[in-house]
Amino acid sequence: MTDLYAVIGNPISHSKSPLIHKGFAEATGQDLDYIAIEGPFGRFAETVDAWRDKGLRGLNITVPFKMDAYRYATRRDAAAREAGAVNCLTFDGAEAEGANYDGIGLARDIEANLATPVAGRTVLVLGTGGATRGALGPLLARGPARLTVAFRTPGKEAELRALFPEARALDFLAYADLGGEAYDLVLNATSATLSGEAPPVPLKAFARGALAYDLAYGKGLTPFLRLARAAGVTRCVDGVGMLVEQAAEAFARWRGVRPETKTMIEKITVPLV
Repeated sequence: MTDLYAVIGNPISHSKSPLIHKGFAEATGQDLDYIAIEGPFGRFAETVDAWRDKGLRGLNITVPFKMDAYRYATRRDAAAREAGAVNCLTFDGAEAEGANYDGIGLARDIEANLATPVAGRTVLVLGTGGATRGALGPLLARGPARLTVAFRTPGKEAELRALFPEARALDFLAYADLGGEAYDLVLNATSATLSGEAPPVPLKAFARGALAYDLAYGKGLTPFLRLARAAGVTRCVDGVGMLVEQAAEAFARWRGVRPETKTMIEKITVPLV
């Protein structure tokens, strides 16, 4: 019997996960099917239970169900606990193992695909939401000289600090206080892109030769990336590599083989115009 996997979200018709995982399966000789499930709001557990009864082996989770998946999981890896969110479930009998591969996917894309070591660099992460929570652990593990999180609403930064009390490289600044330092790597982890806005980061926050990275993908040249270009940044990328790399982590957990990712990234990349 062909093994069944899926991604759940709402909306979900735009998802590239079926294309990615089916491509991985073909490349690695794995017998599986992968579908997209549009989950009804407020009925996550009921929906997942119904698909598990149909033989679902594993599930990727996207907006808005990552916190629902966290609550659904019977056990969670360290990255999921740090993020407070789960983006991958693996089913084994009554158990539902929750993981979060977003942060490791981001770090791998930056270092392996974009050839930009994090160690010894200055990093600015914009936003204090779930994407930032998931990214901080993997980024800090790679030894940045400093990792600054920019926040809009006072108080949220305290929650992040509490997750990494021993991280000496980690600090926090309000957007209004940015501008005193230029950063080698600037990551937009806010939801501003979805509303067609740029986060209020000053142009002088981008160092000469910086990498500007928008975690959103498939949106072309986003307002954040336009801002980076206005600052003279020539290395501007979106989150398509992160998407593929986190998918590869989930695929490896489910199938025991990690697929090559470069070909898939090239296949689904949208030009930044």
